[in-house]
Amino acid sequence: MVNFVLIGVCILAGMVFKETKSIHPDAHKGINTWILYLALPAVSFKYLPKVHWTLDMLFPIVATFLIAVFSVVFMLFYSKKKGYSRRSRSTMELTSGYSNTSFIGFPLISAFYGESLLSIAIICDQTMFLALSTLGIIAAVKGGSKSGKVSAKFILKRLITFPPLLGCIGALALSPFIDFSVAEPFFDKLAATVSPLALFSVGLQLKFNGWKKLIPQISTSMLYKLILAPAMVLGLALLFGVKGDVAKITIFEAAMPTVVTSSIIAEQFRLNTKLTNLIIGISIIVGFFTTAVWYEIINLIF
Repeated sequence: MVNFVLIGVCILAGMVFKETKSIHPDAHKGINTWILYLALPAVSFKYLPKVHWTLDMLFPIVATFLIAVFSVVFMLFYSKKKGYSRRSRSTMELTSGYSNTSFIGFPLISAFYGESLLSIAIICDQTMFLALSTLGIIAAVKGGSKSGKVSAKFILKRLITFPPLLGCIGALALSPFIDFSVAEPFFDKLAATVSPLALFSVGLQLKFNGWKKLIPQISTSMLYKLILAPAMVLGLALLFGVKGDVAKITIFEAAMPTVVTSSIIAEQFRLNTKLTNLIIGISIIVGFFTTAVWYEIINLIF
């Protein structure tokens, strides 16, 4: 409940500031820069050194990447059928393939399953973050290109200069040799700013005019994110005989609404930020109800 209130307050504050003209129209760009260059890399340094990699963790890693990959395939066929542009398709890939595994996922897992299972959720979150920093950026680069076609060299350049990905690589590469526990309070402070500032940025950019025309895209993205993605992970768990807490938490995390960071990337690469922000806002509200349903389904099967 606390997180739900915080979400509403952050988005509403952004909308109010935007309407009162008391903030610069491009203020969200400065906020996004802070998130990309400082806050998101800090998330990697906060969580990745604590992860204990075991064979059991292969399932959440594979499942998280498959959700992102299948969102590309799903949106490819859907966009072709509807005649959408590459820009719209990339926007929908970004809003459909990546879950809000931490800001909403962690509190809900603590509430439904207990804090002891957050270690599995952290694997899901960091894998999602890595997928967003690679596959998500590739989709965004292609969607932001006027021709929709970009060279592998250009994509690689954008990837290796994307600060959150550099943070991921740095945390993974350095954590075996350096003890980051001394700097943990510093990383905690930076990481804590991600969701509130990202939601405030969403509020600054949120526009409801013409939203009815976007209902097909919004509903399709949410259908994949909130229903098809967790159903696919459930099917994989049953197919490969994955049981217990690993299966439960991975499916539950897959059922989370759209990650707020997708708004930052959409703005950075000139995708459809209006559509992105609407999907984020609506999926968060609807997601609180659908995750409760998924909790019952998971408990019934496992």
